[in-house]
Amino acid sequence: MTSKLRILFLLSSILFFSNNNTFAQKKNNYAAQIDSLISVSNPIFNGVVLIAKNGKTVYNKAYGFTNFETRKYLKTDSQFEIMSNTRQITAVLILKEVEKGQIDLQAPIKKYLPQLTQTWADSVTVHQLLNHTHGIVDLKKPLFFQPGSDFKYGDLGYSLLGKIIESVTKKSYYEVANSFFKELKMKHTLCFSAAPIKNLVSGYVNNNNSFKKVSKTMITIDGTSSNGIVSTASDLAIWNENLHKGKLLKPESYQLLFKYNITAQNSFFGKEKIGYGYGFRIVDNEPIKYVGHTGLGDGFSSVNLYFPESDVSLIILENQMNQNRDLFYATELKIKDILLKSTLLNKK
Repeated sequence: MTSKLRILFLLSSILFFSNNNTFAQKKNNYAAQIDSLISVSNPIFNGVVLIAKNGKTVYNKAYGFTNFETRKYLKTDSQFEIMSNTRQITAVLILKEVEKGQIDLQAPIKKYLPQLTQTWADSVTVHQLLNHTHGIVDLKKPLFFQPGSDFKYGDLGYSLLGKIIESVTKKSYYEVANSFFKELKMKHTLCFSAAPIKNLVSGYVNNNNSFKKVSKTMITIDGTSSNGIVSTASDLAIWNENLHKGKLLKPESYQLLFKYNITAQNSFFGKEKIGYGYGFRIVDNEPIKYVGHTGLGDGFSSVNLYFPESDVSLIILENQMNQNRDLFYATELKIKDILLKSTLLNKK
């Protein structure tokens, strides 16, 4: 090999390794990518992002304000309404009663709610409330479809599940859930109440980056088990660690959360229909599999995802929701994409 060829070979090798190292660094540097994304995000991102791997937090930052009028900054321990992410908590509380023999998933709900006089109470099962295949759209109206034959997402099913928990425990949902959070040392998690909650931030509707505070909550006492939990990103990381490491449910009960016989489409999870279990959407048809849920309402947005093959949690809480439906979870989707392309989601 001539000297000129050796120099050309050396230069091409340096360029090859340099390009590959740069590519690897870009894939590894998810934190810088998230920081950069949020700094220029439109609509404006206002919330907390937490990523945990193998039970350890690897990214946890707060961006924006608890209150746009006072311009007080968010903290990583700020409390948010998590809305529909409440449902996986309610599902776990139901399964804990199943393990005690207090609830039969295939029993008609009339067994636990004898006060229901509707004829459908004898046919709708607890299982169907959990996976939104019950067909109930209004307590005073006929079923929308035959139970188990279709899927319709809504609040009512999980509100009834809260009543079932109260029926079998002889305690309020508020007491059962808050006692559970105390056991798990989720110190900043509780059921919403009319009494002021110390670090609960204000919720806003974003219209072209103009923020209007939500003054009236959609959460009711009857609906607490559907959308009424207040929490922090760090507490939800504690929840994920306990739930997905087998500390809350027996293995067979845990698997029921992700077993599905119905599929449904949700824009955050893609264009295709995916499985819906008990308070979880299940993405099992992609190269990287994950489970999770979203929550929206009262001027709040929440995302809680878990990637089982790499033991990674992604939790994003915002105290804003966009007025434009096409912009729901706009930044959350991009953060998820950054994570999906990173090397963080490798095997444990």
